[in-house]
Amino acid sequence: MSTIMMKDGTQIYYKDWGTGQPLVFSHGWPLNSDSWEAQMVFFASKGYRCIAHDRRGHGRSSQPWDGNEMNTYADDLSALIENLDLNNVILIGFSAGGGEIARYIGRQGTKRVEKVALISAVPPLMLKTAKNPGGLPIDAFDEIRQGSIADRSQFYKDLAAGPFFGANRPGAKVSQGMMDSFWLQGMQAGHKNTLDCIKAFSETDFTEDLKEFDIPTLIVHGNDDQIVPIGAAALHSSQLIKNATLKIYEGAPHGIVYTHKDQLNADLLEFIKK
Repeated sequence: MSTIMMKDGTQIYYKDWGTGQPLVFSHGWPLNSDSWEAQMVFFASKGYRCIAHDRRGHGRSSQPWDGNEMNTYADDLSALIENLDLNNVILIGFSAGGGEIARYIGRQGTKRVEKVALISAVPPLMLKTAKNPGGLPIDAFDEIRQGSIADRSQFYKDLAAGPFFGANRPGAKVSQGMMDSFWLQGMQAGHKNTLDCIKAFSETDFTEDLKEFDIPTLIVHGNDDQIVPIGAAALHSSQLIKNATLKIYEGAPHGIVYTHKDQLNADLLEFIKK
């Protein structure tokens, strides 16, 4: 397997497909780099180098007890980019991966980055606070923690069969295979790591990170996202990031990298080629 070692001894697994300008993909919770397969095959076939890592505690990477928070996630991403000596990178982040990318830019800047795409991403802040009244109450995230502790396997199955892909909406067409893939990836992740990551993706405030974006940025979000509501996420991020391009997928759920993969791939390709 292709891995790099972090300074704390954590091994980070990554895929590296194709040649050309590098596209680096950051996945969502509780998934891993396999969730980007449709995008990576598409873009590698179009002449791009596609790189995706399993976040610490997820997939085939180590499952450390500590470091399951956004600063360390961002530093792991930085180590990957530096180790592979990537330049003119296009960063593409889904859900929690969008937060990871935002924090990376907040900490490292954009010297190695040409463009960014945030897909169903969590920034600027998911948690409802006095300054962020459009966010979700802490109870919503406590329920995720409680569901994970009570029966993690069943909780992931219910999430996949319900709001993640919009399978709970009338007329939805979500395959069993799609739901099984979510469950399988989730169960590959460490229990402690996924619990910690809930706090990381929900309570981290990326507002100041987004203000550091000085490169072309595409924001894509479904307006029926039941996991990361568009109002406190994409709509707000598009106001904080200078000259961001916002694309709203009408009636689309959270998991658009699966459910709307052809539309997303086409929109990403158009954005990358500009």
